[in-house]
Amino acid sequence: MFTGIVQATGKLKKSNNTTFIEMLDNHFDIKIGDSIAVDGICLTVKEILKESFAVDISEETLAKTTLGEKSRTSSIVNLEPALKISDRLGGHIVSGHVDGLGQVVDIKELDKSWMISIKWVKKSFSKYVVNKGSICVNGISLTIADFQENGQIFDIAIIPHTWNSTNLRFLNKGNHVNLEADALVKYVERLLFNNKDE
Repeated sequence: MFTGIVQATGKLKKSNNTTFIEMLDNHFDIKIGDSIAVDGICLTVKEILKESFAVDISEETLAKTTLGEKSRTSSIVNLEPALKISDRLGGHIVSGHVDGLGQVVDIKELDKSWMISIKWVKKSFSKYVVNKGSICVNGISLTIADFQENGQIFDIAIIPHTWNSTNLRFLNKGNHVNLEADALVKYVERLLFNNKDE
């Protein structure tokens, strides 16, 4: 379980079918077997080196997330260790299980922030977009500022701290991002669906 508060960034590196992640800025304690969110994807640490750690990435994860594209290049990823019981919940509850991909439609630099418009690649996920609700983008807990087309396209406002300390600043129009809808919305949907069957 995670909170969507990115604590560091890393660089993906591939060697002999193993993916290594080099820690670039902040370092946090990890051990073999730990869960870590890599661009919002829950992965397991299998090896620790001096300045990096290694993870296994399944074919399913490569096919359904941005890691498939990023593993072919030295891309920057957002990193967050798993939540401890004693930790402060600064973002929202994030499982690390990506729902689907989004595509960047537009990026606008404003006076004090950036506005990014994202479109769900699969329209069926648009039902989870709620005005002022939470969404996880590349592992970052963000608030939906507005939405169009019944939620298929939504806007998120990015403050300077988030922009400068995550990989959002490297995004370009047309790039893909990992999206995870707010678990609370999905649980409510499930409860309402079950009640209709009774």
